[in-house]
Amino acid sequence: MSLRTVPHAGGKSFTILQPAGASDSDRAAFAASVRSGLLGTPKTLPWPYFYDEQGSRLFDQICELPEYYLTRTEDALLQDHADALVAGWESAPTLVELGSGSATKTRRLIGAALRRYGTLHYVPIDVSPTFIEDSAAALVRAFPSLRVTGHVGDYRSELQRVAERLPGPKLLIFLGSSLGNYEPDDASSLLRQLAWTLNPADRFLLGADLDKDPAVLEAAYDDAQGVTAAFNLNLLARINRELGGNFDLDRFAHQARYDPQRRRIEMHLVSLASQTVTVPGARVTATFAEGESIHTENSHKYTPDGLRAMAAAAGLEEEAAWTDARGFFRLQRWRLSVRM
Repeated sequence: MSLRTVPHAGGKSFTILQPAGASDSDRAAFAASVRSGLLGTPKTLPWPYFYDEQGSRLFDQICELPEYYLTRTEDALLQDHADALVAGWESAPTLVELGSGSATKTRRLIGAALRRYGTLHYVPIDVSPTFIEDSAAALVRAFPSLRVTGHVGDYRSELQRVAERLPGPKLLIFLGSSLGNYEPDDASSLLRQLAWTLNPADRFLLGADLDKDPAVLEAAYDDAQGVTAAFNLNLLARINRELGGNFDLDRFAHQARYDPQRRRIEMHLVSLASQTVTVPGARVTATFAEGESIHTENSHKYTPDGLRAMAAAAGLEEEAAWTDARGFFRLQRWRLSVRM
């Protein structure tokens, strides 16, 4: 584990921790996932690899789009209920955020916690060192009494290590309906993993997108400006950049479609012609028929009853919940089940 203390103008500093040798192991895992996905039937590519630096920047642009209601709705809930969301402790809990990105919405919670407790330790976990460093610099500049310790890596592998290092109560934060990217069994596994890191004084704050009109959902994932399409296609561009692939992005088209049985939006990259693609870094050659797709991401949508059932299966229970007036989005604060 490498540790860097990063100074910036104004005298404040923050700490970044990154596993040693992470870049080599990450590249090998990326190559293995690409090979497996392109040789599968149907073809797939894993959604976590969307979030290189370019992909993360495109996702931030998506969050500003008029069709993408998720960010605005969740942010409004955080703004309206921030004081309640961080209440309940005698002293400040450590805020641990999974997949923190630019941490824009998290500012609502940080501001409310500092008003209530005076000091605060914020621990973001994200795969992008650039995003962690940029967001940490902005946060310590905006909040002089804030301490930031960033962890670079996948939150599923880093969370246990992070939690063991932190004394006192924690508020784990998982925003943006990111849980919806996981298949139901994987989402349940993640929630059980999170529950294992919690103590009775800890809480888990989850943002979840609710099921709604398919037209609203499909527009949110296929915007008129084409930013989501660029975000999806960037996965192929990343394979070209990092693994020497020869994907022609002009020969693939972004497609988002709603599956009512599974209550999810699916994102695909559809081949516009019969073609063959080679990816030397993944030791794979893939042949595409015209109209064949690569399934790149799912975004599952939830009901309040379904969310409570998922919590119970993981050994958690709902302490409080907040939903917008349209019933589009839901924040819930969970704790370890008192029946466990």
